[in-house]
Amino acid sequence: WKYAVMEETRPGEYMPVYENERGTYIFNSKDLNMIEYIDQILDAGIDSLKIEGRMKTALYVATVARTYRRAIDDCMESVEKYRANMDYYKDEIAKCTYRQFTTGFYFGKTDENSQIYDSNTYIKNYTYIGIVQGYNEKGYALLEQKNKFSVGETIEVMIPDGTNKEVVVKAIENEKGESMDCAPHPKQMIYVDFGEKIEEGYLLRRKE
Repeated sequence: WKYAVMEETRPGEYMPVYENERGTYIFNSKDLNMIEYIDQILDAGIDSLKIEGRMKTALYVATVARTYRRAIDDCMESVEKYRANMDYYKDEIAKCTYRQFTTGFYFGKTDENSQIYDSNTYIKNYTYIGIVQGYNEKGYALLEQKNKFSVGETIEVMIPDGTNKEVVVKAIENEKGESMDCAPHPKQMIYVDFGEKIEEGYLLRRKE
C-alpha cells in the first residue's frame, strides 16, 4: 500500500510512505554504490571516501571497505585493471546487502525510482558468522557466533587483500569444551575446528 503524508512546513508537497507485510518505510533509500565510477571519482580529485557503517553489521563494513580499497588500488595501478576486475567488485558488494543500489546525487538530481527500493526484492546471499578472536589449546578458533551454522558446513573466510577462502566446519565446542552439532544462539562464545588456522580478525560468512 502507498500512502502520502504532508509536512506542515511544506504545504502542498507530499512525501511517499510505503507499507507492506514487513512494516512501514519512510524515506527509505537504496544503498549508495559508486564502485563502477572509481576512476571518475579519482579524476575529480576526491582523495577520501567514507563507508557508512551506522545500523550495519561488521560484515557489511568489512566487505564494502575491502572492496573499495581494492578497486581504488587497482584503478591507481591502471584503469584497465580496474575495469577488468569490475565483476569481482560488484559481486562482493552484492554479498553484504539485500538492498538495491543507487548513485545518489553524484550525477544530478534523482527521481523516486532511484531512491525508494522495494523491500520485496531482498535477496539474502550470505550470512555473517563471526570474527576469529583467538585460539584455545586444541587449536580451535574462538568466535562470538552471529548466526546459526553447523558442523559440516562450508564457511568462507574473508582475507584483507580481497581474496576469499573456503573452509569446512570440522567440530564445534562451547566454552566448557562440550561438543555441539551446531551453534544456534547468537552472541554465544564458541570454539570451532576449521581444519586449519585462520588469522585473528578475519571475518567468516556462509553462502546461502
